[in-house]
Amino acid sequence: MAGNIITQLSIFVNNEPGRLAYIASILKECGINMKAFNLAESTEFGILRTIVNNPDEAFGSLRNKGIIVKKTDVIGVLLEDTPGALFQAADSLGKAGINIEYGYAYSQSDRAVFFIRVDDPVKAVDVIKKDGIKLIDESEF
Repeated sequence: MAGNIITQLSIFVNNEPGRLAYIASILKECGINMKAFNLAESTEFGILRTIVNNPDEAFGSLRNKGIIVKKTDVIGVLLEDTPGALFQAADSLGKAGINIEYGYAYSQSDRAVFFIRVDDPVKAVDVIKKDGIKLIDESEF
C-alpha cells in the first residue's frame, strides 16, 4: 500500500521575475524531472507543488541551495476520460469522511491522474481501492 502514497514536494517560490527559472535550473542540474506540478500564488510568494522522479534527491538539492521545501504525502487517482470519473472518486472519499484538501491533475490521451492531498492518505488508499478505482503507484515515477 505504501507504494500508492506518493511524495510531493511543496517549494516556496518568491513572487519575483526569474525565481521559478532558478528553481527549475536546480532541478535540471540534478537530472530531476517534474512529472506533474501546480503553481499557486499569493501576493508575496508562490507554492510550486510537484511530483518528481527522485523526490529525496530533489529535496536535498533544493535545501542545499537555501530553498524552502517540504515533503507531503499525496495519492494519484487514475481517472478515465469519461463524464463522472471525478465524481466517483470524490464521492467515495467524501462518503468515507475523508477530506480532499487540494488537488491538481494532468491528462493523457484517454485518462488523467488527479493528485490529491487528503487528511488521511492511508485510509484514502483503502477506500479508493475498495471501490475499484485505480491509483498510480510511486514506482511509476
